[in-house]
Amino acid sequence: MNTLFQKAIDLRLPHLNAETNSIRLFDGSGDGLAEVYLDQLGEHWLLSTHDGMLPEDFRTTLSQFGKTVYWKKLDQHEKQSPSLLCGSPVAAPFLAKENGITYQLSFDSGYSQGLFLDQRENRARIMKMVKPEQRILNTFAYTGAFSVVAASAGAITTTLDLSQPYLNWAKTNMSLNQINPDKHYFCKGDTFHWLSRFAKSGKRFDGIILDPPTFSRDSKGKIFRVEKDYHRLVALAKSLLAPDGWILACTNCRKLSAWEFEEQLIKGMGEEASLESLPMPPEYSESPYLKSYLIHHGHSPD
Repeated sequence: MNTLFQKAIDLRLPHLNAETNSIRLFDGSGDGLAEVYLDQLGEHWLLSTHDGMLPEDFRTTLSQFGKTVYWKKLDQHEKQSPSLLCGSPVAAPFLAKENGITYQLSFDSGYSQGLFLDQRENRARIMKMVKPEQRILNTFAYTGAFSVVAASAGAITTTLDLSQPYLNWAKTNMSLNQINPDKHYFCKGDTFHWLSRFAKSGKRFDGIILDPPTFSRDSKGKIFRVEKDYHRLVALAKSLLAPDGWILACTNCRKLSAWEFEEQLIKGMGEEASLESLPMPPEYSESPYLKSYLIHHGHSPD
Protein backbone atom coordinates (compact mmCIF):
# COMPACT_ATOMS: atom_id res chain seq x y z
CA MET A 1 0.00 0.00 0.00
CA ASN A 2 2.71 2.46 1.01
CA THR A 3 4.62 1.62 -2.20
CA LEU A 4 1.58 2.38 -4.39
CA PHE A 5 1.05 5.80 -2.81
CA GLN A 6 4.77 6.62 -2.83
CA LYS A 7 5.14 5.66 -6.49
CA ALA A 8 2.19 7.84 -7.51
CA ILE A 9 3.42 10.79 -5.44
CA ASP A 10 6.94 10.51 -6.87
CA LEU A 11 5.53 10.65 -10.40
CA ARG A 12 3.75 13.91 -9.59
CA LEU A 13 6.57 15.70 -7.79
CA PRO A 14 7.56 17.62 -10.97
CA HIS A 15 4.16 19.38 -10.85
CA LEU A 16 4.78 20.66 -7.31
CA ASN A 17 6.84 23.82 -6.88
CA ALA A 18 6.81 27.25 -5.26
CA GLU A 19 4.05 28.37 -7.66
CA THR A 20 1.79 25.29 -7.31
CA ASN A 21 1.22 23.27 -4.13
CA SER A 22 -2.23 21.87 -4.98
CA ILE A 23 -2.59 18.88 -7.33
CA ARG A 24 -3.93 15.33 -7.49
CA LEU A 25 -1.42 12.90 -5.98
CA PHE A 26 -3.22 9.58 -6.49
CA ASP A 27 -5.85 8.92 -9.14
CA GLY A 28 -7.79 5.73 -8.49
CA SER A 29 -7.34 2.78 -10.82
CA GLY A 30 -4.87 4.81 -12.87
CA ASP A 31 -2.49 4.41 -9.92
CA GLY A 32 -3.57 0.93 -8.84
CA LEU A 33 -6.47 1.41 -6.40
CA ALA A 34 -9.95 1.84 -7.86
CA GLU A 35 -12.07 4.70 -6.45
CA VAL A 36 -9.30 5.98 -4.17
CA TYR A 37 -8.15 9.57 -4.74
CA LEU A 38 -5.61 11.70 -2.90
CA ASP A 39 -5.24 15.46 -3.42
CA GLN A 40 -2.71 17.88 -2.02
CA LEU A 41 -4.42 21.14 -1.04
CA GLY A 42 -1.82 23.64 0.11
CA GLU A 43 0.09 21.96 2.93
CA HIS A 44 -2.65 19.38 3.60
CA TRP A 45 -3.95 16.21 1.97
CA LEU A 46 -7.50 15.12 1.15
CA LEU A 47 -8.32 11.43 0.67
CA SER A 48 -11.56 10.67 -1.19
CA THR A 49 -13.19 7.24 -1.44
CA HIS A 50 -16.56 5.83 -2.49
CA ASP A 51 -16.55 3.27 0.31
CA GLY A 52 -18.10 4.45 3.57
CA MET A 53 -15.77 2.20 5.52
CA LEU A 54 -12.06 3.05 5.35
CA PRO A 55 -9.56 0.18 5.74
CA GLU A 56 -7.40 0.72 8.83
CA ASP A 57 -4.20 0.31 6.83
CA PHE A 58 -5.08 3.50 4.88
CA ARG A 59 -4.90 5.53 8.09
CA THR A 60 -1.64 3.85 9.10
CA THR A 61 -0.09 4.25 5.64
CA LEU A 62 -0.99 7.89 5.15
CA SER A 63 0.04 8.90 8.68
CA GLN A 64 3.59 7.86 7.77
CA PHE A 65 3.86 10.78 5.34
CA GLY A 66 3.65 13.30 8.21
CA LYS A 67 0.78 15.30 6.70
CA THR A 68 -2.59 16.34 8.02
CA VAL A 69 -5.01 14.17 6.03
CA TYR A 70 -8.76 14.64 5.80
CA TRP A 71 -11.13 11.99 4.44
CA LYS A 72 -14.09 12.69 2.19
CA LYS A 73 -16.79 10.13 1.38
CA LEU A 74 -17.84 10.50 -2.24
CA ASP A 75 -21.52 10.19 -1.44
CA GLN A 76 -23.82 12.15 -3.75
CA HIS A 77 -26.63 12.03 -1.17
CA GLU A 78 -24.98 13.05 2.09
CA LYS A 79 -22.39 15.51 0.68
CA GLN A 80 -20.76 16.09 4.07
CA SER A 81 -17.59 17.98 4.92
CA PRO A 82 -14.52 15.74 5.13
CA SER A 83 -13.39 14.45 8.53
CA LEU A 84 -9.92 14.35 10.04
CA LEU A 85 -8.11 11.09 9.27
CA CYS A 86 -4.68 11.76 10.74
CA GLY A 87 -2.44 14.66 11.75
CA SER A 88 -3.43 17.95 13.38
CA PRO A 89 -6.91 19.38 12.74
CA VAL A 90 -7.18 22.40 10.47
CA ALA A 91 -9.48 24.73 12.37
CA ALA A 92 -9.71 27.62 9.92
CA PRO A 93 -9.66 28.34 6.19
CA PHE A 94 -6.17 27.88 4.76
CA LEU A 95 -4.31 29.03 1.66
CA ALA A 96 -3.25 27.09 -1.42
CA LYS A 97 -1.30 28.09 -4.51
CA GLU A 98 -1.75 27.19 -8.16
CA ASN A 99 0.32 28.70 -10.98
CA GLY A 100 1.24 31.61 -8.73
CA ILE A 101 -2.36 32.41 -7.74
CA THR A 102 -3.44 32.11 -4.09
CA TYR A 103 -6.81 30.62 -3.12
CA GLN A 104 -8.61 30.25 0.20
CA LEU A 105 -9.72 26.68 0.90
CA SER A 106 -11.55 25.03 3.78
CA PHE A 107 -12.26 21.57 5.14
CA ASP A 108 -15.35 22.96 6.88
CA SER A 109 -17.12 24.23 3.75
CA GLY A 110 -19.15 21.13 2.93
CA TYR A 111 -18.64 18.70 0.08
CA SER A 112 -16.23 20.89 -1.93
CA GLN A 113 -13.17 22.61 -0.48
CA GLY A 114 -13.04 25.73 -2.70
CA LEU A 115 -11.02 24.73 -5.77
CA PHE A 116 -11.55 22.10 -8.46
CA LEU A 117 -8.03 20.84 -9.16
CA ASP A 118 -8.97 19.18 -12.45
CA GLN A 119 -9.40 22.67 -13.97
CA ARG A 120 -5.80 23.72 -13.28
CA GLU A 121 -4.63 23.74 -16.88
CA ASN A 122 -7.80 25.45 -18.11
CA ARG A 123 -7.21 28.24 -15.58
CA ALA A 124 -3.63 28.55 -16.84
CA ARG A 125 -4.91 28.77 -20.43
CA ILE A 126 -7.33 31.54 -19.51
CA MET A 127 -4.61 33.47 -17.70
CA LYS A 128 -2.39 33.35 -20.82
CA MET A 129 -5.18 34.04 -23.30
CA VAL A 130 -6.87 37.02 -21.65
CA LYS A 131 -5.74 40.54 -22.54
CA PRO A 132 -5.99 43.64 -20.32
CA GLU A 133 -9.40 45.35 -20.26
CA GLN A 134 -11.16 42.42 -21.94
CA ARG A 135 -14.53 41.56 -20.44
CA ILE A 136 -14.79 38.00 -19.14
CA LEU A 137 -17.97 36.33 -17.89
CA ASN A 138 -17.61 33.44 -15.44
CA THR A 139 -20.88 31.53 -15.00
CA PHE A 140 -21.63 28.88 -12.33
CA ALA A 141 -18.55 30.47 -10.81
CA TYR A 142 -18.41 28.74 -7.39
CA THR A 143 -15.54 30.50 -5.54
CA GLY A 144 -14.52 32.44 -8.64
CA ALA A 145 -11.20 30.80 -9.55
CA PHE A 146 -11.60 31.52 -13.28
CA SER A 147 -12.52 35.11 -12.45
CA VAL A 148 -9.37 35.49 -10.35
CA VAL A 149 -7.01 34.26 -13.08
CA ALA A 150 -8.73 36.45 -15.68
CA ALA A 151 -8.60 39.49 -13.39
CA SER A 152 -4.93 38.81 -12.63
CA ALA A 153 -4.30 39.12 -16.39
CA GLY A 154 -6.02 42.52 -16.40
CA ALA A 155 -9.53 41.54 -17.47
CA ILE A 156 -12.73 43.10 -16.15
CA THR A 157 -14.69 40.13 -14.83
CA THR A 158 -18.34 39.37 -14.16
CA THR A 159 -18.89 36.48 -11.74
CA LEU A 160 -22.24 34.66 -11.58
CA ASP A 161 -23.37 32.21 -8.93
CA LEU A 162 -26.54 31.28 -7.05
CA SER A 163 -24.77 31.51 -3.69
CA GLN A 164 -23.88 34.77 -2.00
CA PRO A 165 -21.37 33.03 0.31
CA TYR A 166 -19.53 31.72 -2.77
CA LEU A 167 -19.54 35.18 -4.36
CA ASN A 168 -18.09 36.55 -1.11
CA TRP A 169 -15.46 33.79 -1.23
CA ALA A 170 -14.62 34.84 -4.81
CA LYS A 171 -14.07 38.40 -3.59
CA THR A 172 -11.76 37.07 -0.86
CA ASN A 173 -9.78 35.16 -3.48
CA MET A 174 -9.38 38.33 -5.51
CA SER A 175 -8.19 40.28 -2.47
CA LEU A 176 -5.65 37.56 -1.67
CA ASN A 177 -4.09 38.26 -5.08
CA GLN A 178 -4.02 42.06 -4.70
CA ILE A 179 -7.03 42.45 -7.00
CA ASN A 180 -9.65 44.99 -5.93
CA PRO A 181 -13.03 43.21 -6.13
CA ASP A 182 -14.79 46.58 -6.26
CA LYS A 183 -13.49 46.95 -9.82
CA HIS A 184 -15.28 43.76 -10.90
CA TYR A 185 -18.91 42.63 -11.08
CA PHE A 186 -20.64 39.95 -9.01
CA CYS A 187 -24.15 38.75 -9.81
CA LYS A 188 -26.20 36.47 -7.57
CA GLY A 189 -28.83 34.29 -9.22
CA ASP A 190 -29.65 31.82 -11.96
CA THR A 191 -27.20 31.80 -14.89
CA PHE A 192 -29.93 31.41 -17.54
CA HIS A 193 -31.74 34.41 -16.07
CA TRP A 194 -28.63 36.57 -16.12
CA LEU A 195 -27.60 35.50 -19.64
CA SER A 196 -31.05 36.44 -20.95
CA ARG A 197 -30.90 39.74 -19.08
CA PHE A 198 -27.45 40.52 -20.50
CA ALA A 199 -28.63 39.65 -24.01
CA LYS A 200 -31.61 42.01 -23.77
CA SER A 201 -29.38 44.84 -22.59
CA GLY A 202 -26.91 44.30 -25.44
CA LYS A 203 -24.01 43.36 -23.14
CA ARG A 204 -21.04 41.64 -24.82
CA PHE A 205 -18.09 39.66 -23.48
CA ASP A 206 -14.71 38.74 -24.98
CA GLY A 207 -14.70 35.41 -23.16
CA ILE A 208 -17.32 33.29 -21.40
CA ILE A 209 -16.70 30.32 -19.09
CA LEU A 210 -19.40 27.63 -18.89
CA ASP A 211 -18.94 24.85 -16.34
CA PRO A 212 -22.45 24.01 -15.11
CA PRO A 213 -23.50 21.28 -12.67
CA THR A 214 -24.68 18.12 -14.40
CA PHE A 215 -28.18 18.65 -13.00
CA SER A 216 -29.98 21.68 -11.61
CA ARG A 217 -33.46 23.10 -11.12
CA ASP A 218 -34.25 26.81 -11.26
CA SER A 219 -36.64 28.76 -9.01
CA LYS A 220 -39.52 28.03 -11.41
CA GLY A 221 -38.85 24.29 -11.33
CA LYS A 222 -37.30 24.10 -14.80
CA ILE A 223 -34.75 21.30 -14.97
CA PHE A 224 -31.32 21.53 -16.63
CA ARG A 225 -29.49 18.33 -17.55
CA VAL A 226 -26.09 18.62 -19.19
CA GLU A 227 -26.64 15.66 -21.51
CA LYS A 228 -29.84 17.16 -22.93
CA ASP A 229 -29.75 20.92 -22.36
CA TYR A 230 -26.15 22.14 -22.69
CA HIS A 231 -26.90 23.45 -26.19
CA ARG A 232 -29.40 25.94 -24.70
CA LEU A 233 -26.69 27.33 -22.46
CA VAL A 234 -24.23 27.59 -25.36
CA ALA A 235 -26.75 29.33 -27.62
CA LEU A 236 -27.42 31.96 -24.96
CA ALA A 237 -23.70 32.47 -24.38
CA LYS A 238 -23.10 32.79 -28.14
CA SER A 239 -25.52 35.72 -28.27
CA LEU A 240 -23.31 37.57 -25.77
CA LEU A 241 -19.98 37.14 -27.57
CA ALA A 242 -18.07 40.13 -28.83
CA PRO A 243 -16.36 39.80 -32.25
CA ASP A 244 -13.51 37.26 -31.99
CA GLY A 245 -14.87 36.20 -28.61
CA TRP A 246 -14.51 32.69 -27.22
CA ILE A 247 -16.32 30.26 -24.93
CA LEU A 248 -14.66 27.76 -22.62
CA ALA A 249 -17.26 24.97 -22.30
CA CYS A 250 -16.69 22.21 -19.75
CA THR A 251 -18.57 19.31 -18.21
CA ASN A 252 -17.61 16.49 -15.85
CA CYS A 253 -20.76 14.51 -16.74
CA ARG A 254 -19.57 10.92 -17.09
CA LYS A 255 -22.77 9.90 -18.92
CA LEU A 256 -21.83 12.18 -21.79
CA SER A 257 -19.15 11.02 -24.24
CA ALA A 258 -16.81 13.53 -25.85
CA TRP A 259 -18.55 13.28 -29.23
CA GLU A 260 -22.00 13.66 -27.63
CA PHE A 261 -20.75 16.77 -25.88
CA GLU A 262 -19.39 18.09 -29.18
CA GLU A 263 -22.84 17.55 -30.70
CA GLN A 264 -24.39 19.66 -27.93
CA LEU A 265 -21.85 22.42 -28.53
CA ILE A 266 -22.35 22.46 -32.31
CA LYS A 267 -26.13 22.44 -31.83
CA GLY A 268 -25.80 25.56 -29.70
CA MET A 269 -23.11 27.36 -31.72
CA GLY A 270 -23.87 26.28 -35.29
CA GLU A 271 -21.86 24.20 -37.77
CA GLU A 272 -19.44 27.06 -38.42
CA ALA A 273 -18.07 26.96 -34.87
CA SER A 274 -14.43 26.07 -34.29
CA LEU A 275 -13.94 23.59 -31.41
CA GLU A 276 -10.61 22.84 -29.76
CA SER A 277 -10.53 19.93 -27.31
CA LEU A 278 -8.47 20.66 -24.18
CA PRO A 279 -6.85 17.84 -22.16
CA MET A 280 -7.04 17.34 -18.41
CA PRO A 281 -3.95 17.83 -16.23
CA PRO A 282 -1.51 14.94 -16.78
CA GLU A 283 -1.80 13.51 -13.26
CA TYR A 284 -5.40 12.45 -13.93
CA SER A 285 -4.55 8.98 -15.17
CA GLU A 286 -7.76 7.08 -14.36
CA SER A 287 -10.28 8.62 -16.76
CA PRO A 288 -10.56 11.79 -18.88
CA TYR A 289 -13.98 12.54 -17.36
CA LEU A 290 -13.63 16.34 -17.60
CA LYS A 291 -14.43 17.37 -21.16
CA SER A 292 -13.33 20.89 -22.10
CA TYR A 293 -13.57 22.75 -25.39
CA LEU A 294 -12.42 26.19 -26.42
CA ILE A 295 -14.98 27.48 -28.92
CA HIS A 296 -14.64 30.29 -31.44
CA HIS A 297 -17.57 31.36 -33.57
CA GLY A 298 -16.72 30.85 -37.23
CA HIS A 299 -12.96 30.54 -36.93
CA SER A 300 -10.13 30.43 -34.47
CA PRO A 301 -8.24 33.72 -34.41
CA ASP A 302 -4.54 33.71 -35.36
